[in-house]
Amino acid sequence: MKIKDVLFSAGKTGFFFDDQAAIKKGARQDGFIYIGQPVTEHFERIRQAGESISVILILENGQIAVGDCAAVQYSGAGGRDPLFLASTYIPFLEKNIKPLLVNKELDSFLNLAKFFDNLEIEGKKLHTAIRYGLSQALLEAVALAKNKLKVEIIWDEYNLEHIIKPVPIFGQSGDDRYINVDKMIIKKVDVLPHALINNIDQKLGRKGELLRDYIGWLASRIKKLRVDDSYNPAIHIDVYGTIGLIFDNDPKKVATYLSSLEKLADGFDIYIEGPVDMGAKLPQIEELAKIRKFLKSNGSHVKIVADEWCNTYEDIVEFTDASCCDMVQIKTPDLGSIHNIVDSVIYCKKNGMEAYQGGTCNETDFSARCCVHLALAAQADRMLAKPGMGFDEGFQIVKNEMERTLSVLKYKDEINS
Repeated sequence: MKIKDVLFSAGKTGFFFDDQAAIKKGARQDGFIYIGQPVTEHFERIRQAGESISVILILENGQIAVGDCAAVQYSGAGGRDPLFLASTYIPFLEKNIKPLLVNKELDSFLNLAKFFDNLEIEGKKLHTAIRYGLSQALLEAVALAKNKLKVEIIWDEYNLEHIIKPVPIFGQSGDDRYINVDKMIIKKVDVLPHALINNIDQKLGRKGELLRDYIGWLASRIKKLRVDDSYNPAIHIDVYGTIGLIFDNDPKKVATYLSSLEKLADGFDIYIEGPVDMGAKLPQIEELAKIRKFLKSNGSHVKIVADEWCNTYEDIVEFTDASCCDMVQIKTPDLGSIHNIVDSVIYCKKNGMEAYQGGTCNETDFSARCCVHLALAAQADRMLAKPGMGFDEGFQIVKNEMERTLSVLKYKDEINS
């Protein structure tokens, strides 16, 4: 089976692009927007509409495979590729990528994915968002050509064990971190609530008091609303380096503060993502390692999750080998081609690192559903409910795709046994 033709269409994502640097510097929120001037290159305002590009592959037999190019909410921050705009990249795709796709034989997803992931145009690799969406479309195209599910293609080409088991789902609340927590508890999400602690004065507190209060409320809210004691979700909070800012990145002070959060979590497992942001990869690894060492020496069970400066497969290997954290976020759009996501989950699990297959609120329904197949195939330790920040929408996209896929896999297993 070959690719007969290729189309590209501009789309919108499930959330927005935010200038993280401007927000960290104290940009004030006014309703849904931020007041002030952007700091990161290519941003026209601090918050602007997220954009995507759909890659549409027309196969010889008339079937259609789709993948969505999308970038993270905080594009251009933490060593990531720049802002991804459809008006900039559709002409690029038409000129440079379409001729390479037409008449391609759909014999191996991995071969095709690696070809485009390593491709350079004028000495530069393709934007991570392009590699992300293009590889999704190629996986779907190969699955259609071979009459299999996408998870089955990953199983086959990686020679993975066929484990038919759900992956825990992590809900993200956005700024509505109270109402959305109630929704998460009612729907029994496995991990909650993300909470979006990206501002010191409004969300963390100059002494960390606002986050302390929030975690205390969170633990009591879970116990109040749950139907029975068997529901014990993990607490996972993303703080975007703000804890480091209020303690001058002193690892001992940061660790002491994190230990205090564990007590407030009242028996629930607690993960803190991105406690510091040191501005570059090596300092980030070194600082996280120091914090983790202090936590262990204090007997604390708080787990550190790496995010910033841990963007590529190679970065994930470095963070894992350094044992500087307990979990890494495999931020799916940042890895380019989706085969790097699978490689990352496999490497983490083989080396004692918890693998959180994340992503962003700023991707699409197509990319989220594709990610479900990757997580199921490699058995990530958790995956993000996405896209969007309203919780319900992203959760049902991921949850329902997972349950549908598991049902089909179980049916096929029963037929073949």
